[in-house]
Amino acid sequence: MKAGHVSGLDELDELDSAHPSSPLPPPDLVAAPGYGVRRLYQAYLASWARHVDPVLTGPQFAVLSVVRAFPDSDQISLARAVALDTSTMADVCRRMERRGLIRRSESPLDARRKLLSLTALGVETFAEVTRRARRLDRALLADCPGELRPALADLLNTLAGQWEAIATSDPD
Repeated sequence: MKAGHVSGLDELDELDSAHPSSPLPPPDLVAAPGYGVRRLYQAYLASWARHVDPVLTGPQFAVLSVVRAFPDSDQISLARAVALDTSTMADVCRRMERRGLIRRSESPLDARRKLLSLTALGVETFAEVTRRARRLDRALLADCPGELRPALADLLNTLAGQWEAIATSDPD
């Protein structure tokens, strides 16, 4: 992997320069909300890796955030708070525990429940990554007027809720 490589965007840039006549996406594709969301998500992942942290993922950062906000809460409850299914949450937590960012302990009431707390390294990492993540947020929203940013966040979260409901509903 070359230095400075982030996601697949470098390869896309190389392909574009090698094929200057690459076609533009068709209008019906551009009009599809999923296409725009996928582009945003790919760009966000690349931006996160380059500007925030190439190792700590967005979901891991979300777990650090919710564990900091609700220390000694159980892993399953916190999974819902960060929109992860329980098996993904367990995997994320195991990796973060191995890195020394969180501590998982058995609940005194139910040994099957895992309670989460930040380690000293987790607290330090959260503070540093939060600083860089907020700087990225400001850069990503630089062209969005400040008074519109809360409404944009509300709209994105409303859409996420609607799309999550559709994802779990039976097809017509």
